[in-house]
Amino acid sequence: MPIPSICWLVALVALAVLEGITVTLVSLWFALGALAALITSFFVDNIWIQFAVFLVVSLVTLLVIRPLARRYVTPRQVATNADRAVGAEGMVTQAIDNRTAQGQVTVGGAVWTARADPEEAIPAGTPVRVLRIEGVKLIVTPMDRT
Repeated sequence: MPIPSICWLVALVALAVLEGITVTLVSLWFALGALAALITSFFVDNIWIQFAVFLVVSLVTLLVIRPLARRYVTPRQVATNADRAVGAEGMVTQAIDNRTAQGQVTVGGAVWTARADPEEAIPAGTPVRVLRIEGVKLIVTPMDRT
């Protein structure tokens, strides 16, 4: 077996092992390029042609397979109930007072602890809009301010 073939075989094994360890599709493209260069090395002695085959196959597989793989490997982000609360309208069920750290709102049928922004008391029965979530508390503002 010629020296370039041994080098391509070592590169192929090393890249395959690296891909097996990381499992994040980091070196798969280069492993496929090394495989193509290894096969080419049996028919062509010119190392530059082998290297060109390695680069072309690696680039093509990266550009073709990676978008497809990312679509199926990357988990889909699904909004949780908490994420859906942002921007929603709710009703103050317990007066909100940031100084005493008290207050509750009902948003979409769920009761949440709430704080006001701006920091002023909001009486019970006031319609509010959820601005954001900080920890487990909704930050709300009265509807007349939105």
